Amino acid sequence: MPVFPIPLFGSFVLGFLFLKLVVEGRGRNFIAVLVLQAAVQSLIIALAQHYGVGWARLLQPITAAAIPPLAWVAFETSAVRRFSLQRHLPHALVPAFVAFCVVFARAPLDALIPAAFVGYGGAILFVSMRGADGLPNARLSAGNLPVWIWRGIGLSLILSAFGDAMILVAQIMGYGGWQAWIISVSSSGMLLMLGGISLSTSLWPSEAEEDQAQDQKPTTDPEEDAKIMARLDVLMTGQKLYLDPDLTLNQIARRLTLPIKAVSAAVNRTTGENVSRYINTRRVEVACIALKNGENVTSAMLSAGFNTKSNFNREFLRIKQAAPSVWLKQQ
Repeated sequence: MPVFPIPLFGSFVLGFLFLKLVVEGRGRNFIAVLVLQAAVQSLIIALAQHYGVGWARLLQPITAAAIPPLAWVAFETSAVRRFSLQRHLPHALVPAFVAFCVVFARAPLDALIPAAFVGYGGAILFVSMRGADGLPNARLSAGNLPVWIWRGIGLSLILSAFGDAMILVAQIMGYGGWQAWIISVSSSGMLLMLGGISLSTSLWPSEAEEDQAQDQKPTTDPEEDAKIMARLDVLMTGQKLYLDPDLTLNQIARRLTLPIKAVSAAVNRTTGENVSRYINTRRVEVACIALKNGENVTSAMLSAGFNTKSNFNREFLRIKQAAPSVWLKQQ
């Protein structure tokens, strides 16, 4: 065994990331709580698997079972809808039931914990497959980046469940001594990835969003779509909301006093694009004017409402078929 186990190193890294979030004033968000839980889990794995601490062995399955539901709550509250005690508290039953099994019946644990990782990871993947418009609280300026990050997190939860399968195979083949290494490597990779999400500001909601009537079915009437688009164009032209880098689909729907799905569907059917691309098209036009007026690329990007250069360059290339500097020379 290594003198300084991998999970212990991971615990220090994740703990540092959590403290960084606290200093930045983001410590009360569920994403920060997820990072803290990942740090605690890494420490418990190190104590249980590498130092043989008895109480840590008892806690390890319980704290592990808390990660998938916590990841789901962090996903929902940061990208989909605000926290609701009635909606989200029942997810605490997962680690509670695992705790019951640890005390009274350990047999189901081998199937229960991997099932929790696969189930919640699959749920995050399923919801994120709806694209940027399916994450109404995500910043539109981030484009599809939050979608891809959450898909990666969902996939990492699913893949971590294979660590248990590897342990079983190792025991069957007579390599039970590999268990600590398998747990260390498979768990540390997943936990560090969860901690890494704290570095991406695109996942953090700009404010506590209000719930919309998500269960209402969007209209399929072309005339109604046209009315919604007319109201949206007036809102954008008059108040220039697209210049706000923290703008979300939820905020737009709230300004229009319409359900999120109605706004998203109207933009999709009318323009053939999602709301993020609709907003970014307006931003690119503003950036073009700024470039023609002599502003440099970075200044034009910021004044147009983009907050990341990668997203700005990608959207500019999509709309103008050229990089900003090349487009400016063409003019």
